[in-house]
Amino acid sequence: MAQTTHTALVTGAGRNIGRAIAMELARRGCNVVVNARANREEAEAVAAEVRALGVQALVALADVADPEDVRRLASEAFARFTRVDIVVNNAAIRPESPFLELSEEQWHRVLSVDLHAAFYTCRAFLPAMVEQRWGRVINVTGMNAIAGYAGRAPVSVAKHGLWGLTKALAREFGPQGITVNAISPGPIRSEHPDPAMTRHIESMLTKIPLGRLGEPHDIAALCGLLASEDGGFISGQMIACNGAAQT
Repeated sequence: MAQTTHTALVTGAGRNIGRAIAMELARRGCNVVVNARANREEAEAVAAEVRALGVQALVALADVADPEDVRRLASEAFARFTRVDIVVNNAAIRPESPFLELSEEQWHRVLSVDLHAAFYTCRAFLPAMVEQRWGRVINVTGMNAIAGYAGRAPVSVAKHGLWGLTKALAREFGPQGITVNAISPGPIRSEHPDPAMTRHIESMLTKIPLGRLGEPHDIAALCGLLASEDGGFISGQMIACNGAAQT
């Protein structure tokens, strides 16, 4: 049932966890800005599902690793909606490469998408939240924010940094009624264009005490709580959702 008239930006919303989050927030009555980098077909499909739930949706293609693109995205969002008061930083890339074979370009690209993008979106949308004295920022980190993994050095660096940003912003903007939290997903069943990533996720099943992979809706449900009034006293936290795979 609808419980709000808030508007949420969900980055990387075209599939998997991002799509599930967009749908969960729509079910809770939020209008949704559906962001994807380039795949309009996927984004439009999610937007259609959002609208079918009785709320509004805006497709906003943008590379959130590009500050100019983020400023354009924000302009489009504020032109369409009177408020955008929930930001879910979900867009991410997780390439695997031995550290000594990693190019500088690969290093910078991962940090740009997995960390800098959240800086850009928060800078674009926090001022309006401060003005209305209500807002939610939810950053999707991962198990890389808790532990280091061989072959994923830039991802671990970026996700640890995103956790640090979460804590700092929660302290700074709490007095303005804004909560800032992170969700750390464990192995989640998802559609991946890279079969190796799918095999990697499935290989982790034996490490999950609950005996199953997570589903995108597991993360979306937690995000829905953090975005709601019921989650209004939770801030500055990183909540793991991983079936006890990492404790």
